[in-house]
Parts: sequence; structure tokens; C-alpha cells
Amino acid sequence: MGRSLKFCHVSTFYPPFSFGGDAIFLHRLVNALAQRGHEVDVVHCADSFHALHAEAPTRDFSHGPNVTVHTLRSRGGVLSPLIAQQTGRTWPKSKEIQKVLLSKNFDVIHYHNISLLGPEVLRLEPDYREFLKVYTMHEHWLVCPMHTLWKNKNRLCDRPQCFSCMLQSRRPPQWWRYTKLLSRCTASVDVFLSPSRFTRDMHHERGFSRQIEHLPHFVPAGGDPSDAFDAPPHARPYFLFVGRLEQIKGLQTVIPLFRDYSYADLLVAGTGEYDAELKRQARGLENVLFLGPRQQGELRRYYRHAIAVVVPSLCYEVFGIVVLEAYRERTPVIVRGLGGLRELVEESRGGIAYRTSDELFDAMEQLRTDRELRCAMGEHAYSKYLERWSEDVHLDAYLELLKRAARRKFGCVPWERFQRGSLKQDTIHLEEPSC
Repeated sequence: MGRSLKFCHVSTFYPPFSFGGDAIFLHRLVNALAQRGHEVDVVHCADSFHALHAEAPTRDFSHGPNVTVHTLRSRGGVLSPLIAQQTGRTWPKSKEIQKVLLSKNFDVIHYHNISLLGPEVLRLEPDYREFLKVYTMHEHWLVCPMHTLWKNKNRLCDRPQCFSCMLQSRRPPQWWRYTKLLSRCTASVDVFLSPSRFTRDMHHERGFSRQIEHLPHFVPAGGDPSDAFDAPPHARPYFLFVGRLEQIKGLQTVIPLFRDYSYADLLVAGTGEYDAELKRQARGLENVLFLGPRQQGELRRYYRHAIAVVVPSLCYEVFGIVVLEAYRERTPVIVRGLGGLRELVEESRGGIAYRTSDELFDAMEQLRTDRELRCAMGEHAYSKYLERWSEDVHLDAYLELLKRAARRKFGCVPWERFQRGSLKQDTIHLEEPSC
């Protein structure tokens, strides 16, 4: 690869000031790059976290020595993300972000979830020129103001009716979406990445015309091989749900199946705004247990010994980090057959996709009663995880995509043949096919 690279990752949310899987993935990517010797800066917005969650985060996330985290706060507090959401402008945070971009000559400026920084953040430019801009589609935000293609808070989006959807979802309309601001801002990006083919195709179907590269997410290996022989964390056979407790995650469609299901338990790991309602629905069911939030090391034991991991999301998931975490432990999954979830199951043969509650019940019984099938699916899942969704595979593909983008933009790969500072504006000739 040549010399080590300097990365600046920009995101609204970053652990511990975060909620979902996109921030967890970014934390893993940042540390994986740092472990390979690259220098990584992260810019994120604490104001955005506090706009949605008043209390301070309690979890701690460690970083390697090559990682610097810049936590943005403004005098306006939670008004700052509101301004970005409403106007698309980044100005409450622009100076702080610009200061980071000018602090060193970054090779790659990589954007993630920027919804509460505003699309204008894509146009912020350092005063040097030899950098790539990358954007990862963790959600459908570029084509959906609600992020999830979940229409009117009650169904999948069949066609765009964004204004009425925002009103029915109790969100203020984003008037900037009816201007050309988003197209002007995305024009600054060199490479768009989608974790799933489904999300890539959905963006194109909804009118996003730029080329999109498919780059699946990963989960790190880690752990001790001897852990495979540890004792189950729960006395009875169980199915496992892991994730945020929100209505669109669909857990409320699974709980009723356990009212008359005595063969196994349902363990629920996670927390969220729908927590109280789900516990109300499960009241009196001794075979439905809420574990609360759990650390990753502890979760691995629950994954490892589950009959299957159930992922019943009602919306179009962009990807399924939970699916990969199950695959890493040789555990099959049962997913609703939508979006990126269905894609992962079809590619791996590591689980079952369902459409109806009857199909979910049948899948649960099939995996509970057929140990041979369960083990075969688990092995398929693990094999495909190593081949497609491991850390090394992802990083190699990521860095190769950057090299291809550099050749398109500069006519060469600067970090392979030049030391920093050699690509000055008065010496580089972009029309030349090589450096």
C-alpha cells in the first residue's frame, strides 16, 4: 500500500455519543485502520446526541494510539443540530470542522451519517488538494428525510410523498430538500459506498444518479477459540433478539408467538424508546426475558448458544451487523425477508428469511428440532463470514477502492509513489495518466 494514510472520518454520531449500529461499525473501522498503522481522526457531534438523549453516555469505548477523536459542541447546544436538520447548513459547526481538516494533510475524508451536520458539510474543503472524499450510505438519508423508507410511521415506502410523511411522522419539513442543495453538496464526493446491493439499487431507483460502490460491512474476529466450549448463559433453549428496541425493529411481531410456545425462551438484548411498550406486551410471559444492554464480550456467549438469532425488522435495513455477529459465532439467523437482511441470508445460506408470522413460527421450529440443519447453516454462515465479512477482507477491499478512486481523480495513487507534499498544485498534471 505504500506509506500509511491519514483518515478523517466525519459523522453525526460516534460512540459513546451514539445509538445504532452505524456508529459501532465506524468505531470498529477506525480502530482497524489504526491497528494497521494508519493515522485516524474522528469528528462527531455531541450536541446531536443530547438533542435526542438528555443524559450523558455511560459506556466507555477504547481507542488505539493512532486515533484522535474530536467531539464537537457549540454554544447553541441542541439548536445546532436543529439548524442543520432544517436548513441543511453546517455553519454552527463549520469552523470547528474546518479546523480539524486543516490540522494535517488528510488523504481521505470519509463521511458517514451526516444528517444532523447538514449536507453542506460535504462541501467543506481544506487548503490542500490531494485528498479523496468518501461517503458511506449507512441509511437511506440521501433519498429519504426519515432515513428508513418507513412511510407515515406505519408501512414501507412504496413511492415518495415526503412532505406528508414528515408531517404524519411529526417531523418538521426539510425545505432545503426542495432546492438543489443536496445535489450541489454530493457533487463534492469522489466515492459513494453502499453496504448492500439492495441499498445501492434503492438509491438509484429513487433518483440518485451517482455511481455507488458495493462494500459490505464487517465485524472483527476477536475472542478466544476455547470460548466455543463455554457454558450456555441461559438454562433453557432460547432464541435471541439483539438491537435497539424501536417499533420499526419489529420485536412486537415476535412476542405474541411465545404466548403459547413452551419449547424455548426469547431473550432480548438491548434498550430503546419502545422498551416499556414491549415489556407491557410481554407481561406475564415467563419465557420472554429482557436482558437490557449488554457488552459485546458478554453478547458473544448469548449469540453462540442461541438456537437462532431473530431479526424481524419491519423496515428496509441497509445491512445487518447483528446477522454478522451471529455468523461469527456459527449461529444461524431468522430474518424478515426485506432489504439487506434478505441479501445476507441468500448470499450465505446461513439462515431463513420469512414473510409472515406463520413462516416465522415454522422457521423457529425447523431450527429448534433439526440440529443437523442448524449446524449446517451455522457452518455456511461462518465460512461466508470469513470469506466476505471479516475485518481483513473488508479493509483490503476498502483500500483497493481508494486506490481506484485516486487513479480516477489524480491519474495515479499518490501515497504509493510519493511522499507527502510532492503533489503540489503547481506540479501535478491531472490530465497525465501517471504521476
